[in-house]
Amino acid sequence: MKLPVVHFTQEQEQFRLEVRAFLQRHLKEGTFRTKCDSWLSGSDPVFSKLVAEQGWIGMTWPQEYGGGERSTIERYILTEEFLAAGAPVAAHWFADRQTGPLLLRFGTEEQRQLFLPKIIRGDCFFAIGLSEPNSGSDLASVRTKAEKVEGGWLVNGAKTWTSNAHDAHYMVTLVRTAPYDQVSKHSGLSQLIIDLHAPGVTITPIPYLTGERHFNDVFFENVFVPDAMVVGTIGNGWAQGLAELAFERSGPERILSTFPLLNELIIELKQAYDTVGLATASKLLAEMWSLRNLSIGVAQVLEEGGEVAIPAALVKSIGTKFEQKIPEIARLLVATYPRLQAERAFDRYMAESILHAPGFTIRGGTSEVLYGIVAKGVVAQ
Repeated sequence: MKLPVVHFTQEQEQFRLEVRAFLQRHLKEGTFRTKCDSWLSGSDPVFSKLVAEQGWIGMTWPQEYGGGERSTIERYILTEEFLAAGAPVAAHWFADRQTGPLLLRFGTEEQRQLFLPKIIRGDCFFAIGLSEPNSGSDLASVRTKAEKVEGGWLVNGAKTWTSNAHDAHYMVTLVRTAPYDQVSKHSGLSQLIIDLHAPGVTITPIPYLTGERHFNDVFFENVFVPDAMVVGTIGNGWAQGLAELAFERSGPERILSTFPLLNELIIELKQAYDTVGLATASKLLAEMWSLRNLSIGVAQVLEEGGEVAIPAALVKSIGTKFEQKIPEIARLLVATYPRLQAERAFDRYMAESILHAPGFTIRGGTSEVLYGIVAKGVVAQ
């Protein structure tokens, strides 16, 4: 598949400057402090509300739900600037990136009217319930069951590695609504919207090495989910989930999680007049630029309604390894004493990058799973 080359228009570049000015203002005012991996570990509902007031949540969605009907490329620019500044966007991130597009494509009108305006206002946050305990990377081995009862479904089971479930109001959850079929393990799966404050839901943290809370275990014990909270068609959950994952895997967050460290590395090397170090760091910039062009091309195909599962998997698999490479190279070029509370920005970003990096190639699909997707796609073509 050949991805398009995207050139930003003058209006789009002006929008970039608008976003950058907003972020610089709030950095100066102390609203937030730059950190690495902020799109996952930087959950700040107050900041998300400020973003919503700018009209920057659900900005590509239809105006009838409160969206801005702006382009996917504009949203890409917005995302890039948030990541470059290390802004705390995690609270609204998943609803904006995945839940909204999922409901627009597969949801009922009632679901759209109920959830989309709240998401756009920054009043409603979503988590994504996919991985399960003891399942490794085999997403299709879902054992969380939804049993049909009068007026809805009773859910029992567990999800793990669930990002920001502790801050979310709801979770789009992949469940088994029919018995497991060894021949066709992808069948019998459905998506339900589960109220995370409903009776029978228990959320427990899985702390980062930093001590921060981001991942969670979520347990369901006879949790009732009304029929109105079924997303799409019963039994079509696997196909719907794959469509949703294309949005998750292809964005600049799979490239720029450790960008604040790379940026600070360049600053340190310039101040030290270290031309040899800059020559090495420039290779990282060239690699990032190539990955960025690939990611933007995927965004353009999404804008046009095209199929991007394979290139999205490629962006994620290469991009997250690149994110892990940055701290490995940075520590060899600049002397550092990594500490989370360090005054020196380089030391702080280094600590955040080292402690978060092991999860980069796992979250959103392990590298091995993504290689399989790419390989099957190449063979099919």
